[in-house]
Amino acid sequence: MVDDLRPQFAAYGRTGMVTPALDRLAAEGVVFTRAYVNVPVCGASRASLMTGLRPTSTRFVNFLARADTDAPGIATLPAHLKAAGYTTLSLGKILHVDGESADAWSRPEWRPVHDLAVRTAASWRNYLDPANIKSDTDEDSKRGPPFERMDVPDNAYFDGMIAERAIRELGVLRDNESPFFLAVGFMKPHLPFNAPAKYWDQYDPAEISLAEFDHMPLNAPTEAKHYWGELRNYATVPDAPEPVSKEMALKLRHGYYAATSYADAQIGKVLRALDDLNLAENTIVVLVGDHGWSLGEHGLWAKHSPFNVATHAPLIIRAPGAAPGEANGLVEFIDIYPTLLAMTGTLPPVHLQGTSMLPMIENPASPGKPAVFPRWRNAENVRTDRYSYTEFRTQDGTLISHMLYDSVNDIDETVNLADEPGHAADVAELKELLSKNIADRGGF
Repeated sequence: MVDDLRPQFAAYGRTGMVTPALDRLAAEGVVFTRAYVNVPVCGASRASLMTGLRPTSTRFVNFLARADTDAPGIATLPAHLKAAGYTTLSLGKILHVDGESADAWSRPEWRPVHDLAVRTAASWRNYLDPANIKSDTDEDSKRGPPFERMDVPDNAYFDGMIAERAIRELGVLRDNESPFFLAVGFMKPHLPFNAPAKYWDQYDPAEISLAEFDHMPLNAPTEAKHYWGELRNYATVPDAPEPVSKEMALKLRHGYYAATSYADAQIGKVLRALDDLNLAENTIVVLVGDHGWSLGEHGLWAKHSPFNVATHAPLIIRAPGAAPGEANGLVEFIDIYPTLLAMTGTLPPVHLQGTSMLPMIENPASPGKPAVFPRWRNAENVRTDRYSYTEFRTQDGTLISHMLYDSVNDIDETVNLADEPGHAADVAELKELLSKNIADRGGF
């Protein structure tokens, strides 16, 4: 799992980032080109994925959502596999909150900050520059800066430590009699965009460009706009509602690219370890980002929106014996839990609300779902092969405003068609799909 990873690499028809490990995995696995999270924020997205349950207005709402408190009594994916005889381990950031659903793991989860030596050498936001650490720990100021470039080895930052720990654990797991579920959660490219200098140096700043469409869509309702408070918590970022300067926007994009390439290199190390340990031939590999991330698109930064750039996320599955390919059907992240159970021959629990993607792994040309359903706070979204429709509602379900985008002819979502007379029938059909989904999951 890669925190805040956009589907902006070659497998998704995009250029600009250096991602050889992701490119290799994509060439060897099935790339789900239209995979959508169920909620675009880390804690809620991870809890929904790991329980196989949809979010509602009271379940899996924000970044602090917990699987064990929002869905008490529900077995998470690792808990279910553990009960089926698997050794289950969590390294890095898998479930968002430290100690969440602790009974799912065969051993206590491990994060770099659990090591005293690491805690005393860097801030929890993983700054290494003493000036940034001081800024980050000053109670009278914002956090440290939104990026850091240090001439250090990979294992100076958390993700390098996580990769090394994963490789050591694989060496032990290989010799165990039981099958294993090893969850490895890399923390970059999450803010702050901290990475060793060599990954910054892979990019020429002169070749980095701004978002092509950097303002709100035509006719978009005011509810679609947010002031990206996550980024504004960092030093040197202006307070709301001021936009970032062009210079800072380019630096932020450079930092995101560098942090992504750094995470990619750690993924590559783990994949090579699977080869070296002769585990690749019987190990399923799932690569997933917990949601997308806006880098200035629509004038927004971070996640926290129902737009495609925030809800569309990478999903690649490499399975022994399965041919590589590109699956273009719609899928959503609650489908990952039943898929892994189907692939391992493990009976599913009754609570799952997703469906197995195994037919698409066996034949990537197989159709996906007719619709998927992300939601964010008061925004309920449905996506079909042709359209994305969003309704902004009050807590009791009263409609405030809505948006309709043509996903075929307007993938960047630049013009809201919801109130265009020629699309009244489309809106009615999508409204019915959305209402049925809300009723099926148990209401708002």
